[in-house]
Amino acid sequence: MLGDDLREALTFDDVLLVPGFSEVLPKDVDVSTQLTAAIALRMPLVSSAMDTVTESATAIRMAREGGVGFIHKNLSIEDQAREVTRVKKAESGIVVDPVTVTGERRLEDALALMRQYRISGLPVVDGEKRPIGILTNRDVRFERNLTQRVSDVMTRKLITVKDGVGLEAAKELLHKNRIEKLLVVDDVGRLKGLITIKDIEQAEWPCAVSTQMRSAPAARSAS
Repeated sequence: MLGDDLREALTFDDVLLVPGFSEVLPKDVDVSTQLTAAIALRMPLVSSAMDTVTESATAIRMAREGGVGFIHKNLSIEDQAREVTRVKKAESGIVVDPVTVTGERRLEDALALMRQYRISGLPVVDGEKRPIGILTNRDVRFERNLTQRVSDVMTRKLITVKDGVGLEAAKELLHKNRIEKLLVVDDVGRLKGLITIKDIEQAEWPCAVSTQMRSAPAARSAS
Protein backbone atom coordinates (compact mmCIF):
# COMPACT_ATOMS: atom_id res chain seq x y z
CA MET A 1 0.00 0.00 0.00
CA LEU A 2 1.40 3.36 -1.04
CA GLY A 3 1.48 6.26 1.37
CA ASP A 4 -0.75 9.28 0.88
CA ASP A 5 2.21 11.31 -0.35
CA LEU A 6 3.22 8.78 -3.01
CA ARG A 7 1.43 8.03 -6.24
CA GLU A 8 1.66 4.91 -8.33
CA ALA A 9 3.77 5.37 -11.47
CA LEU A 10 4.78 3.21 -14.41
CA THR A 11 8.04 2.76 -16.31
CA PHE A 12 8.57 1.42 -19.82
CA ASP A 13 9.10 -2.11 -18.47
CA ASP A 14 5.69 -2.04 -16.78
CA VAL A 15 3.80 -1.47 -20.03
CA LEU A 16 3.39 -3.81 -22.99
CA LEU A 17 1.63 -2.87 -26.21
CA VAL A 18 -0.02 -5.95 -27.65
CA PRO A 19 0.20 -6.08 -31.46
CA GLY A 20 -3.15 -6.05 -33.17
CA PHE A 21 -4.93 -5.14 -36.37
CA SER A 22 -5.80 -1.49 -36.83
CA GLU A 23 -7.79 0.23 -39.54
CA VAL A 24 -5.89 3.46 -38.90
CA LEU A 25 -3.11 3.92 -41.45
CA PRO A 26 0.13 5.75 -40.54
CA LYS A 27 -0.59 8.43 -43.14
CA ASP A 28 -3.88 9.21 -41.38
CA VAL A 29 -2.40 9.65 -37.92
CA ASP A 30 -2.25 13.21 -36.59
CA VAL A 31 0.17 13.79 -33.72
CA SER A 32 0.10 17.59 -33.87
CA THR A 33 -0.07 19.36 -30.54
CA GLN A 34 0.24 22.74 -28.85
CA LEU A 35 3.62 23.47 -27.29
CA THR A 36 2.20 26.72 -25.91
CA ALA A 37 -0.98 28.65 -26.53
CA ALA A 38 0.75 30.43 -29.42
CA ILE A 39 3.07 27.72 -30.79
CA ALA A 40 1.82 24.61 -32.59
CA LEU A 41 3.90 21.54 -33.44
CA ARG A 42 3.24 18.90 -36.07
CA MET A 43 4.99 16.26 -33.97
CA PRO A 44 5.33 16.23 -30.17
CA LEU A 45 9.13 16.25 -30.04
CA VAL A 46 11.59 18.88 -28.83
CA SER A 47 15.38 18.87 -28.55
CA SER A 48 17.13 19.71 -25.30
CA ALA A 49 18.60 23.15 -24.61
CA MET A 50 22.10 21.70 -24.08
CA ASP A 51 25.30 22.96 -25.67
CA THR A 52 26.05 19.42 -26.85
CA VAL A 53 22.61 19.02 -28.43
CA THR A 54 20.92 22.08 -29.86
CA GLU A 55 22.30 24.95 -31.88
CA SER A 56 21.04 26.23 -35.22
CA ALA A 57 21.71 23.01 -37.19
CA THR A 58 19.63 20.86 -34.83
CA ALA A 59 16.92 23.49 -34.47
CA ILE A 60 16.59 23.74 -38.26
CA ARG A 61 16.27 19.98 -38.64
CA MET A 62 13.74 19.73 -35.81
CA ALA A 63 11.61 22.50 -37.30
CA ARG A 64 11.64 20.88 -40.74
CA GLU A 65 10.40 17.61 -39.27
CA GLY A 66 7.62 19.33 -37.33
CA GLY A 67 9.16 19.68 -33.87
CA VAL A 68 11.15 22.43 -32.22
CA GLY A 69 14.67 22.86 -30.91
CA PHE A 70 15.61 24.95 -27.89
CA ILE A 71 18.96 26.65 -28.49
CA HIS A 72 21.10 26.56 -25.35
CA LYS A 73 22.11 29.72 -23.46
CA ASN A 74 25.83 29.02 -23.06
CA LEU A 75 26.50 31.66 -25.69
CA SER A 76 27.01 35.40 -25.78
CA ILE A 77 23.95 37.50 -26.59
CA GLU A 78 25.35 38.15 -30.06
CA ASP A 79 25.98 34.46 -30.70
CA GLN A 80 22.50 33.53 -29.47
CA ALA A 81 20.98 36.08 -31.85
CA ARG A 82 23.10 34.73 -34.71
CA GLU A 83 21.95 31.15 -34.07
CA VAL A 84 18.29 32.19 -33.99
CA THR A 85 18.76 34.20 -37.19
CA ARG A 86 20.19 31.14 -38.93
CA VAL A 87 17.13 29.13 -37.96
CA LYS A 88 14.74 31.82 -39.16
CA LYS A 89 16.65 32.28 -42.41
CA ALA A 90 16.61 28.53 -43.09
CA GLU A 91 12.83 28.80 -43.46
CA SER A 92 13.40 30.99 -46.51
CA GLY A 93 16.04 28.70 -48.01
CA ILE A 94 18.98 31.02 -47.32
CA VAL A 95 22.34 29.92 -45.92
CA VAL A 96 23.29 32.73 -43.53
CA ASP A 97 26.98 33.65 -43.21
CA PRO A 98 28.23 31.07 -45.74
CA VAL A 99 31.83 29.90 -45.71
CA THR A 100 33.89 32.21 -47.93
CA VAL A 101 37.39 32.54 -49.31
CA THR A 102 39.45 35.47 -50.58
CA GLY A 103 40.86 35.64 -54.07
CA GLU A 104 44.45 35.60 -52.80
CA ARG A 105 44.10 32.19 -51.14
CA ARG A 106 45.58 29.19 -52.89
CA LEU A 107 43.31 26.76 -54.64
CA GLU A 108 44.37 23.92 -52.35
CA ASP A 109 43.20 25.95 -49.34
CA ALA A 110 39.79 26.48 -50.92
CA LEU A 111 39.46 22.78 -51.73
CA ALA A 112 40.31 21.93 -48.12
CA LEU A 113 37.47 24.20 -46.95
CA MET A 114 35.04 22.59 -49.38
CA ARG A 115 35.95 19.14 -48.10
CA GLN A 116 35.81 20.24 -44.46
CA TYR A 117 32.33 21.72 -44.72
CA ARG A 118 31.08 19.32 -47.41
CA ILE A 119 30.03 22.10 -49.73
CA SER A 120 30.21 22.39 -53.50
CA GLY A 121 30.93 26.09 -53.80
CA LEU A 122 32.61 29.02 -52.09
CA PRO A 123 31.76 32.70 -52.53
CA VAL A 124 34.95 34.67 -53.14
CA VAL A 125 35.00 38.01 -51.30
CA ASP A 126 37.24 41.04 -50.92
CA GLY A 127 38.40 42.60 -47.65
CA GLU A 128 34.99 44.20 -47.06
CA LYS A 129 33.05 40.97 -47.68
CA ARG A 130 31.84 42.11 -51.08
CA PRO A 131 31.59 39.16 -53.50
CA ILE A 132 34.00 39.25 -56.44
CA GLY A 133 33.40 35.72 -57.72
CA ILE A 134 32.38 32.20 -56.84
CA LEU A 135 34.38 28.98 -56.84
CA THR A 136 32.44 25.81 -57.66
CA ASN A 137 33.25 22.18 -58.36
CA ARG A 138 32.91 22.95 -62.05
CA ASP A 139 35.72 25.52 -61.81
CA VAL A 140 38.18 23.17 -60.13
CA ARG A 141 37.24 19.78 -61.56
CA PHE A 142 40.21 19.45 -63.93
CA GLU A 143 42.66 21.84 -62.28
CA ARG A 144 46.04 20.32 -61.44
CA ASN A 145 47.93 23.41 -60.30
CA LEU A 146 46.61 23.69 -56.76
CA THR A 147 49.04 26.45 -55.79
CA GLN A 148 47.47 29.05 -58.07
CA ARG A 149 45.23 31.73 -56.64
CA VAL A 150 41.50 31.28 -56.29
CA SER A 151 40.96 34.45 -58.34
CA ASP A 152 42.66 32.77 -61.32
CA VAL A 153 40.04 30.04 -61.66
CA MET A 154 36.87 31.41 -60.05
CA THR A 155 33.73 32.33 -61.98
CA ARG A 156 33.61 36.12 -62.16
CA LYS A 157 30.12 36.57 -63.59
CA LEU A 158 27.82 36.74 -60.58
CA ILE A 159 24.07 36.84 -60.15
CA THR A 160 23.16 38.52 -56.87
CA VAL A 161 19.89 39.25 -55.09
CA LYS A 162 18.97 41.53 -52.22
CA ASP A 163 18.35 40.16 -48.74
CA GLY A 164 14.68 39.24 -48.36
CA VAL A 165 14.16 37.75 -51.83
CA GLY A 166 11.32 35.22 -52.04
CA LEU A 167 11.72 31.56 -52.94
CA GLU A 168 9.81 31.81 -56.21
CA ALA A 169 11.85 34.78 -57.40
CA ALA A 170 15.07 32.95 -56.48
CA LYS A 171 13.94 29.85 -58.38
CA GLU A 172 13.16 31.89 -61.46
CA LEU A 173 16.61 33.49 -61.42
CA LEU A 174 18.35 30.15 -60.96
CA HIS A 175 16.42 28.68 -63.88
CA LYS A 176 16.72 31.72 -66.14
CA ASN A 177 20.49 31.96 -65.74
CA ARG A 178 21.09 28.18 -65.64
CA ILE A 179 23.05 28.46 -62.41
CA GLU A 180 23.00 26.57 -59.12
CA LYS A 181 23.84 29.35 -56.65
CA LEU A 182 22.66 32.89 -55.91
CA LEU A 183 24.58 35.29 -53.70
CA VAL A 184 22.52 37.39 -51.28
CA VAL A 185 23.88 40.89 -50.60
CA ASP A 186 22.83 43.84 -48.46
CA ASP A 187 22.21 47.41 -49.59
CA VAL A 188 25.94 48.18 -49.85
CA GLY A 189 26.87 44.97 -51.63
CA ARG A 190 28.26 42.96 -48.72
CA LEU A 191 27.63 39.23 -48.76
CA LYS A 192 24.82 38.17 -46.42
CA GLY A 193 23.93 34.69 -47.60
CA LEU A 194 23.81 32.04 -50.28
CA ILE A 195 20.85 30.37 -51.98
CA THR A 196 21.06 27.06 -53.84
CA ILE A 197 18.33 24.96 -55.40
CA LYS A 198 19.03 22.33 -52.72
CA ASP A 199 18.37 24.89 -49.97
CA ILE A 200 15.11 25.91 -51.64
CA GLU A 201 13.96 22.31 -51.86
CA GLN A 202 14.84 21.71 -48.21
CA ALA A 203 12.94 24.84 -47.20
CA GLU A 204 9.76 23.41 -48.72
CA TRP A 205 9.25 20.68 -46.13
CA PRO A 206 5.55 19.83 -45.78
CA CYS A 207 5.77 19.20 -42.02
CA ALA A 208 7.96 22.19 -41.20
CA VAL A 209 7.07 24.35 -38.21
CA SER A 210 7.10 28.10 -38.78
CA THR A 211 6.29 31.22 -36.82
CA GLN A 212 3.03 31.47 -38.78
CA MET A 213 1.66 28.32 -37.08
CA ARG A 214 -0.56 29.46 -34.21
CA SER A 215 -2.69 26.43 -33.45
CA ALA A 216 -2.61 22.76 -34.30
CA PRO A 217 -5.41 21.23 -36.35
CA ALA A 218 -7.88 19.09 -34.46
CA ALA A 219 -6.40 15.65 -33.91
CA ARG A 220 -8.18 12.69 -35.45
CA SER A 221 -9.39 9.99 -33.14
CA ALA A 222 -9.84 6.33 -33.93
CA SER A 223 -12.14 3.95 -32.15
